[in-house]
Amino acid sequence: MVRRIILLLVLAGACAFAAYWWLSAPPARVALTDKPYTPNPANGETIFNAGGCSSCHAVPNQPDRTRLGGGLAIPSPFGTFYAPNISPDPNDGIGRWSETDFVNAVMRGVSPGGTHYFPAFPYTSYAHATMQDVRDLFAFLKTLPPVTGRVRDHDVPFPFNIRRNVGIWKRLFFDGALFIPDQSRSPSWNRGAYLVNSFGHCAECHSPRNFLGGIIASQRFAGGPNPEGEGWVPNITQKAISDWSAKDIADFLENGVTPDGDSAGGSMVRVIKNTSQLKPADRAAIAEYVKSLPPVEGPKPPPKPPKKG
Repeated sequence: MVRRIILLLVLAGACAFAAYWWLSAPPARVALTDKPYTPNPANGETIFNAGGCSSCHAVPNQPDRTRLGGGLAIPSPFGTFYAPNISPDPNDGIGRWSETDFVNAVMRGVSPGGTHYFPAFPYTSYAHATMQDVRDLFAFLKTLPPVTGRVRDHDVPFPFNIRRNVGIWKRLFFDGALFIPDQSRSPSWNRGAYLVNSFGHCAECHSPRNFLGGIIASQRFAGGPNPEGEGWVPNITQKAISDWSAKDIADFLENGVTPDGDSAGGSMVRVIKNTSQLKPADRAAIAEYVKSLPPVEGPKPPPKPPKKG
């Protein structure tokens, strides 16, 4: 009887492990077509700016936003992540990556070695981009200067440091569907919707998250605690910025100045450095889309401490 119970327990454990292994497996790799393709680095630069790549990957405390040696510390409730070197350096960066490696990293969150990337890398948004834009981005990155220096490992405690667990997280929160234009909307609105929801990854910061780190879909863009642990990220739906015009939003993306004369702060300063490099038409498109977001009630920010004196 005891042997039978032990055997059943072993079988149950084996089945549970097999289920875990299947559920946590990396998604199928994206395969590039054999059709001739000529990359467009100029478009890749636009995507580079829309995606804010330099905000995380530029070497901290130096002025050149094209030196993508990484190293920026990104705090989170699950530990501290360090942005990797994505310069063309063949040893410390992505200089030896194939185009397929890059596409799968950006659109599937999978490394060239087949392991999951942590979702501190916002591939959950990048997955909605077009293949052409991802390939053009890779072509642009290859034109930038190689930067030597390997970034330190992430400081993430157990069990969050087990990359295999990210596979289960992806099954819960990762939607790899490509962006589909809304034919009832203008081309400019669709361009803005595409940039905001793919490379712009605006919802990644401007949405509250549940205890597993997944965006709460019903409060998308409604603000919440700063994922980096300090301060509060504002609601950007019409619940909070109904008095902003589309021009106000576009101007803010260019110069970081709000309609009442205040200035962008925190990590938004880095974002403005990127959006200010976009074409005016792209900033106007983003503004048109953001202005169309319906009002959504977000989490309540903590009360401000009383002023001293």
